[in-house]
Amino acid sequence: MRIGVFGGTFDPVHMGHLILAEQCREQVKLDQVLFIPAARPPHKRETPLTRFEQRVEMLELALAGQPAFRVDELEKDRAGPSYTADTLALLKERQAGTNLFLILGADAVFDLPLWYQPHRILELATLVAVPRPGWNAPNAEEVRQALGAEAAAQLRYVPCTAPLIEISSRDLRKRVAEGRSIRYMTPRAVEAYIQEKKLYLDQ
Repeated sequence: MRIGVFGGTFDPVHMGHLILAEQCREQVKLDQVLFIPAARPPHKRETPLTRFEQRVEMLELALAGQPAFRVDELEKDRAGPSYTADTLALLKERQAGTNLFLILGADAVFDLPLWYQPHRILELATLVAVPRPGWNAPNAEEVRQALGAEAAAQLRYVPCTAPLIEISSRDLRKRVAEGRSIRYMTPRAVEAYIQEKKLYLDQ
């Protein structure tokens, strides 16, 4: 099994997330893409997040109809920050024999040396980099240079092309708070959920 691992806060999930995941699924020939909402992202410890259960419910609404996409709640009850290295280790332990592919924005690839236990991440998964506004997916040599010689020796890397969709969860939250439209930026079922639960009105 070739399993894509797509982590984030998904607060809320939007069309950019879905298009990116589908392009990776197709181009990297992934059997499944796991969307893994972070319970306590280490880089957003001071940022208030929508309740984990509500972010999961929005993801489930968004992924309905694509059997290759699944929400995984493994970070829900884990103590401490949601470190990618620990998440990958849990997945590997739970699904022995699978090949994990960590889906990252091109900008995050260059930040990887600053992450918690980056060597462990490279041991556990192949990196899949996708372009982001202002960032092209780097080639393997650029990634090796960014990681340094020791980490580069164990690098497994696949660049992926995808349309540059300039939508962000932060912008969606701001739009909702200002009473502006988010139609076609997130699936209709997610938009309806946000309205029903009165999310993001106090942003």
